[in-house]
Amino acid sequence: MNFAFNEVELPIRISLDRPITDDELLRLSAENDSLRLERDANGELIVMSPTGTGSGRIETRVIVELGNWARADGRGEAFGSSTGFKLPDSSVRAADAAWMSSQRWNALDAEELKRFAKTCPEFVIEIRSESDRLAYLQKKMQMWIANGADLAWLIEPIEKSVTIYRPGDEPEHLAHPTSVQGTGPIAGFELVMARIWD
Repeated sequence: MNFAFNEVELPIRISLDRPITDDELLRLSAENDSLRLERDANGELIVMSPTGTGSGRIETRVIVELGNWARADGRGEAFGSSTGFKLPDSSVRAADAAWMSSQRWNALDAEELKRFAKTCPEFVIEIRSESDRLAYLQKKMQMWIANGADLAWLIEPIEKSVTIYRPGDEPEHLAHPTSVQGTGPIAGFELVMARIWD
C-alpha cells in the first residue's frame, strides 16, 4: 500500500478484537518506547508519534517548571508525559505534564504505583506539537475535565497561546500571555511564558 505520510491522520486508532488490557498496554509500551501509546474509553489503542525536537524542548521546560514548583510547594507530585493514568471512564491516558495532590498520591497503594494508577490528576498540561490536530486536543482536554481534572491548560507554541479548561466553564483563551497563574489545586503556580517560548 502506498500513501503519503501527510495523508495519515494522527493519532492512529487501532481497534482490536477485544479491548487491550492494562498489562498488555504496559508491556506494549515497554517494548515500543519510541511510541506514545494510550487506550481510549472504548478500548481502542491510540498510537501517537514522538514529539518533534522543538516540541520536546518546550515540553521539558514545562515539566521542569511544574516539577520545581511542586517540590518547593510540597502539596503534591508532578509527572511527565510517560506517566499513564487509568481514568474513571476506563481509558489510560498520559498528559504532557500533570500534577496530583499529596492526598490522591498517598491514597495509591504500592501495586498501583507499578501500574497505571486508578486516578485522575487534578491538573494537566497538554502541548500542541506540529503534528497534533487542534480538534483532537480540544476533545482530549474536555476528556480530562470529564474524568476529574480540576484544571487543564492547552499550550499552543505556534500561536503562543494558552487555553484554560475548568469544570462547568467555557474554555478561556489567552493570546500571548506573559505568564499563566495557577488556580484551585495549583494556586501559587505561575508559568512564565518567556521561560517556555525562548
